[in-house]
Amino acid sequence: MQKDQSGLDAFDRAILEVLARDGRVSMTDLAREIGLSKSPTQARLRRLEEEGIILGYRALLDPIRLGINHVAFVEVKLSETREKALRAFNAAVAQVPEIEQAHMIASHFDYLLKVRTVSMSAYRHVLGEKISALPFVASTSTYVAMEAVKETGLAEM
Repeated sequence: MQKDQSGLDAFDRAILEVLARDGRVSMTDLAREIGLSKSPTQARLRRLEEEGIILGYRALLDPIRLGINHVAFVEVKLSETREKALRAFNAAVAQVPEIEQAHMIASHFDYLLKVRTVSMSAYRHVLGEKISALPFVASTSTYVAMEAVKETGLAEM
């Protein structure tokens, strides 16, 4: 079987596609769906986990039903971008639970953060007390999301 540039073949990709849709699928159903028997499917799954392609399994929670429906995207400009500053900022971002995602960006700003809170006033507190206090933050700009049109994980490859 031919592998692609990531080293995955069609069976590996099929496993990933099924698990992305249903992480609770039984091994028997997974094997049947990808067209292999149970033992080679288990071996492939174990290899995908060991190689770090599958990072883990988790429940997807509905933030709206949990009352965490205020989403803001925050552009962050750092005062410096040497490696030491980037490492310090990255480590500090990881400690702020309201920051759902953080991406280093090649633009006129350095990072784009996705911040989820219960309300605008809660967001203002997070911005003022947590984000602005992150190491090397020079400035921020906030964009409030009105509606999530599409918000999913990697479900297809």
